Amino acid sequence: MKKIALALAAVAGIAATGAWAQGYPTRPITMIVPFAAGGPTDVVARIVTDHMSRTLGQQIVIENVAGAGGTTGITRAAQSEPDGYTIMMGHMGTHGAAPALYPNLKYDPTKDFAPIGMAAGTPIVIVAKKDFPANDLKGFLEYLKANGEKVNMAHAGVGSVSHSTGIFFNSVVKAKPTMVTYRGTGPALNDLMANTVDFMTDQIVNVAPQIQGGNIKAFAIATPERSPVLPNVPTTKEAGLDGYEVSAWNAVFAPKGTPPEVVKKLSDALSKSLDDENTKKRLLELGGVIPSASERTPEALQKLVESEVARWTPVLKAAGATAQ
Repeated sequence: MKKIALALAAVAGIAATGAWAQGYPTRPITMIVPFAAGGPTDVVARIVTDHMSRTLGQQIVIENVAGAGGTTGITRAAQSEPDGYTIMMGHMGTHGAAPALYPNLKYDPTKDFAPIGMAAGTPIVIVAKKDFPANDLKGFLEYLKANGEKVNMAHAGVGSVSHSTGIFFNSVVKAKPTMVTYRGTGPALNDLMANTVDFMTDQIVNVAPQIQGGNIKAFAIATPERSPVLPNVPTTKEAGLDGYEVSAWNAVFAPKGTPPEVVKKLSDALSKSLDDENTKKRLLELGGVIPSASERTPEALQKLVESEVARWTPVLKAAGATAQ
């Protein structure tokens, strides 16, 4: 009789959870963005949640929790109640590079989350000061290899996208420039425009306006296809560099244990947002890449995270890169 009672209680619990999930959401949802307001991840989050809020019938409130390359905010989000009312916008750094960079990381990107879906790809562009001697990627690589440590590479701090993608670039082209660390993308980009440093790799969202304004030069974009925002910038493959395709993608996650019905509602709302013409227009104007229907599923996101951890871990460990 006891076993029967326990079984009935379990069934009742499952039924109650299902009924609760069907009515979700009944109050506002918090999305933790693990970076400061105004940055690329924050902008993408605000664009996609605008339409998601209308679909779900509840406001999605953005909470910026910056620190430690985004891992502070993601840690908090991962430890939140898995009820669908706290979700997060992760990206390549927090869910790909972080395990190699942070030895004491308090979460496992491959195990501690319920993936919801990809929000947008944010391509990486190889850029240099406007007075750099080379005018194309081939000439740039030749100069870089010939001058080695005399060439300065800027980045926005250990754990930043420009840092991780810069290390990856150096490993692909077998170069060893002098790495110059800044406290953020803004100061690094300002010095690049002032010809104080030579080059960097960074997200299209950050560098496109300066490229368009002629303040810096772009050698290539690390995507399979050219960007409509920078139509004259060749892809790395077109420019003769194989093996360097990288994006600082942004994606939505929930804490592990979030009910599947809730994950599906959130995933469906995200997909509808990405199909909305206004949402697409706003993301494309930033230089973002809209994921296809098959690329934005929870299953596809889980596979992406696993592949990104596998890609970044050996590259960053070989370079001895760690963040404190």
